[in-house]
Amino acid sequence: MLVTSDGQWVLQDSAEFLAALNDPNPDYDAAAFAVKNLGFIKFQMLGDAVIEVELHPRNVELPALLAVQQQILSSRVRLFRIRYFDTSWRSEITPSAEGAVSRLSELCTPAFAPPPSHKFLVEPADYSSLLADEASSLRRMAQKWRMSFGHFSPSIISFAIEQQLLSRMMIFGVKPRRTDPVFRFIGDGFLFLDNDYSLVGIGEKVENQPDKDYGGWVSEFYKSVASTGQPRYDHVTAAIRVDPAQPNLFIARYERLLLPWKTSSDEVFVSMMSKRLVDEDAAEPDAAESKDRLSRISAKSA
Repeated sequence: MLVTSDGQWVLQDSAEFLAALNDPNPDYDAAAFAVKNLGFIKFQMLGDAVIEVELHPRNVELPALLAVQQQILSSRVRLFRIRYFDTSWRSEITPSAEGAVSRLSELCTPAFAPPPSHKFLVEPADYSSLLADEASSLRRMAQKWRMSFGHFSPSIISFAIEQQLLSRMMIFGVKPRRTDPVFRFIGDGFLFLDNDYSLVGIGEKVENQPDKDYGGWVSEFYKSVASTGQPRYDHVTAAIRVDPAQPNLFIARYERLLLPWKTSSDEVFVSMMSKRLVDEDAAEPDAAESKDRLSRISAKSA
């Protein structure tokens, strides 16, 4: 069976399917074409024990997703294979209907687009290249996340100490009914924060840090990672105001890894590990000069 983009069930190669395809005589793999290009979802039983769902998440519309999720929840099968197209076909197995429904929602959540800003620039980096970099301590934390199945425990802090990541690590808490991220841990290696902020900032909303524009901007990334349950790897350039009363800006360039962690409560932890891409300046002597420097970096990146 296939589900059309508007949530209608059709048999493969049936008249209804061909009508939805808008091609009465296809001379190609019509089902594969519909899944990959038209937002259809393929749904099939593999024997009596496995349900396979095949989709291209970027093209799936909500009615099709809801139709498949409803069918999964009404099924007695407890083993599900999800095949989805990213840059290539990928496959995952989940042992519960609830897990399959949750994972499909994660896959089909639209990619987060950060709000535009002349002060802050993010360049999404290749997560697969990070996983292939054996020398990277960020890679080892990503592996720890996968081996832990995304469940947070005190061993995460010990591991960060072993990998010399703790000073450049932050942990944020995101609750479903209060989506504003709050600080749960702040390392002491962030030069744009006061020395005592690693203590006084705990429990504060992320957006309430000294540069509220920067706090509000990064908060959106943490909320996105918490809601999708997916990691994020970026290169960031930011002009951060250290003192709200002063015009001086601090230029920071860093790579960051954001990882979502499940906890024993409904709160999701998002860890942020960062490494400097270039030496950070303590503070620029002139705000206009700092803005011009960020503009040059942004133009070079573009």
